[in-house]
Order: sequence, then structure tokens, then C-alpha cells
Amino acid sequence: MSAAVKYTLGRVGLFVAVLAGLWLVDMNVFLKLMLALVFSAALSFFLLRGLRDEMAAEMADAADRRRTEKERLRAALAGEDQPPTDPTPRTTPQDPDQQR
Repeated sequence: MSAAVKYTLGRVGLFVAVLAGLWLVDMNVFLKLMLALVFSAALSFFLLRGLRDEMAAEMADAADRRRTEKERLRAALAGEDQPPTDPTPRTTPQDPDQQR
């Protein structure tokens, strides 16, 4: 499972847990949702640090792979990766009698 999915599930789970704790308090539903969102965001900053770092490393690796592939494709389109041509120039005879 990718680190982004783990982190997302952790954030959603933390939100649901905080909301379940606030559900016992007598207040407006909208206020409960807003408080659960704020508290779960603050808690995830500390509790999900490892998953967040893992996701950031995975995203950095993917960006490096995309950058390398992009450079390779640009080089291929520019013709830089073609094999070198023969360094000795080919001379064509100027006199038609030399062609025989």
C-alpha cells in the first residue's frame, strides 16, 4: 500500500475518532464537525509525522524519476542519444572515370 493511502486513511481515521469523542458533547452538529476538523488536523501534525515523512520521500522519488525520464526524452528528441557518425569523411570522386 502506498504511503499516500496510509497517510490519508490515518487522517480520516483521526477525524472520525475526534468526531466520535465530540459527538457525546451537546452542541450544534456543524460546530462539532468544525472542531473535529481543527483538532484532527492539529493532532495529525504530531501523530502522523512518520507517515507524512514517508509519503514526502515517496513523492520526491517519483518527481526525480519523472525529471530523469523527461531529460532522457528531451535528449532523444534532440538527437543527442544517436550513435556517433563515422569520423572519416567519405569522398565522392569528382571525375566520372574514377567511379568505374
